Amino acid sequence: MLSSTPLMAVRPHSTRLARYTRHMSADPTHACENEPWQGRAILHVDLDAFFAAVEQLDNPEYRNKPVIVGGDPTRRGVVSTCSYEARAYGVRSAMASARAAQLCPHAIWATPHFDRYHEISQAVLAIFREQTPLVQPVSIDEAFLDVTPGRFGEEHPVTVARRIRARIAELGVTASVGIASSKTVAKIASDFDKPDGLTIVCPGDERAFLAPLPVRDMSGIGPKTAERLHALGIRTLGDLAALDDATAREVLGSHGPGLALRARGTDERDVRDNDPVKSVSNERTFSVDVRQPSEIDVALDRLTEKVGQRLRRKALAGRTVTVKLRFSDLSYRTVRKSLAAATNDEHVFGPVARQLVREAWTPGVGLRLLGVGVSGFQERAEQLDLLGELDGAPAQPSAGREDLVRGIDAVREKFGDGALKFGRELKVPPDTGTPRRD
Repeated sequence: MLSSTPLMAVRPHSTRLARYTRHMSADPTHACENEPWQGRAILHVDLDAFFAAVEQLDNPEYRNKPVIVGGDPTRRGVVSTCSYEARAYGVRSAMASARAAQLCPHAIWATPHFDRYHEISQAVLAIFREQTPLVQPVSIDEAFLDVTPGRFGEEHPVTVARRIRARIAELGVTASVGIASSKTVAKIASDFDKPDGLTIVCPGDERAFLAPLPVRDMSGIGPKTAERLHALGIRTLGDLAALDDATAREVLGSHGPGLALRARGTDERDVRDNDPVKSVSNERTFSVDVRQPSEIDVALDRLTEKVGQRLRRKALAGRTVTVKLRFSDLSYRTVRKSLAAATNDEHVFGPVARQLVREAWTPGVGLRLLGVGVSGFQERAEQLDLLGELDGAPAQPSAGREDLVRGIDAVREKFGDGALKFGRELKVPPDTGTPRRD
């Protein structure tokens, strides 16, 4: 029988690197605030347990109680997010709802209200833009900001960060903020003192801050890469930082030297105010021309899945499906079709893409490249809850489809694409060729 006693809430990084962590309610002064900030100042702001926090805001009876936003645990739903009170029982995002119900049987299950989440997210974005014009949203609940002194203002970055957190708190939710000289370090820092935390990495302290952390803490290192590094005895970012370029390239390929450089705290990527995305696409160049429908279908399934994941990550939905083909004679053909409603679900636009391929290509004709894209975006996707089945492809979006695939995306992002498969994927051979992204 499972115990309902909550697990101890632990902030493992805070004790390991306590000198970097400052809570707003704690000592209001940090060493970095006593002297001018040297160089770039990047903030990473991450709203805490965002969906669950909004539900607790709008439903006072939910406050200080375990809240789970997700699907019916009796119908193979998935946890979208949960409050920190629920996390104390071991509940996590992307967990099967049935498992979450076992761990926390007295949790409050909330139906997602995406219009409301979008409203709060836009209010937070407006706060960001009042502080700096350089804001790069990453998702509905996180963003990078460039607040380098002298660029758009003279205030100390820590002062700006404290004001942002206070303004967000006035909306009724909280945010954790990391301040550093680069995007890599700021993102890792924002996760150190959750919820409602402020972590500052002073200029010059980046490498020391990163060194003891596990390699998986850095974006760009997934489970497979981490496994390969662990096999070579490289477990911390300090271990990775110690690699020379030749060794890093040998171990991690062409991206190795860049990852090692970021592990040393060097990341020159700018904060960019994202231009409006006009399309999201993915294409595959085959190492050997493919000629059979079964081969095309396998590749098409993978391509549409990747496009769907990107659309959901960007909170986009489109009405126009485009298929691009390059034949063995190097000629191209592009075909497209408009849908009745915008979607970001590959189980909706995927069959349309397959139909377009059948119209533009004759079995037996050699195909060198296949691409799928979605465009014609609305502001956001039609939001659905977590009631869909893991197998099966509804012809139109139904209550349950979209947030189900969001949960699947989260599982795959954390544990790799092979961590969760649909039944149809078990019946087909591996992909042919080498993937290429736009």
